[in-house]
Amino acid sequence: MLLFLCKRILLLIPILLAVSFIVFGILRLSPIDPAFAYLTQSQIPPTKEALEATRIELGLNLPFFEQYFLWLKNLLSLDFGISYVTKRPVLEDILYYLPTTLNLALLSMLVVIFFGVFLGILGAVKKGSWVDKSLNAFAFFGVSIPSFWFGFLLIYLFTLKLGILSPYEDFSLKSYILPVITLSLMSIAINMKLVRVSYLEHQSQRSVLYAYARNLPKQTIQKHILKNSLLPIVTSLGMHFGEILGGAVVVEILFGLPGFGRYAVNAIYSHDYPVIQAFMMIMVVIFVSLNLLVDILLAYLNPKIRYENA
Repeated sequence: MLLFLCKRILLLIPILLAVSFIVFGILRLSPIDPAFAYLTQSQIPPTKEALEATRIELGLNLPFFEQYFLWLKNLLSLDFGISYVTKRPVLEDILYYLPTTLNLALLSMLVVIFFGVFLGILGAVKKGSWVDKSLNAFAFFGVSIPSFWFGFLLIYLFTLKLGILSPYEDFSLKSYILPVITLSLMSIAINMKLVRVSYLEHQSQRSVLYAYARNLPKQTIQKHILKNSLLPIVTSLGMHFGEILGGAVVVEILFGLPGFGRYAVNAIYSHDYPVIQAFMMIMVVIFVSLNLLVDILLAYLNPKIRYENA
């Protein structure tokens, strides 16, 4: 297991280096001059002399690869630069906005895991009944309705009509209820169907039939079925967490949450390059780390995986 883990961690290094180069290079291909964007946000007239001085100040007069390695060196020390808009260190802003996004994503993920697994198993156990048919209808609804429109419906019903929940209060746990429901609906529907199919598939395997024939305890058999059914679910949940992080951008804007995604969208509109670069790299690190965690969980649930890849 240790060898498997070391190999996976070492593979992350070239991936992160390649992504950092792509992120840095793509932003340099933008038609908007970073020096011009900086002066515009500082409300300084972008004269020729001002542009030249700003390029020297920001290091934009250096060769491309020298700029990249200097940025990478600062990145490794968590120095993301100074925001063109707020004039504060980007790391300071990130530490303020990121916890809201992570709280929203983690709460949504917990809801997805609980209801996705529970409803999926319930549908499999009640196969063909009205419960199963109702859950299938719910799954169809969940994957069909756009998140932003569903969010508007929740605001209209629970805030404007019933006056029960307000997403614009004090950003307490109560204010996360509507955003979490909005963000997790589609993932619940997808994982519920995946759990149902996986559970039914493993339930009909020959080894399970032999276990019943040998009169093994039903609890032991169900535990075996559930453990094997979770293998594709772990992979799916890893991808869905990334999906939830991406969807958090829309939800944060819709519900007025001061999150990292909303902060990044404002940075894109204002061409705040240090913030955009930091946002993209942090998202990549989170996605890659999630994939590593998924690999570890899969190796733990199925030892065959770690032996084949050791």
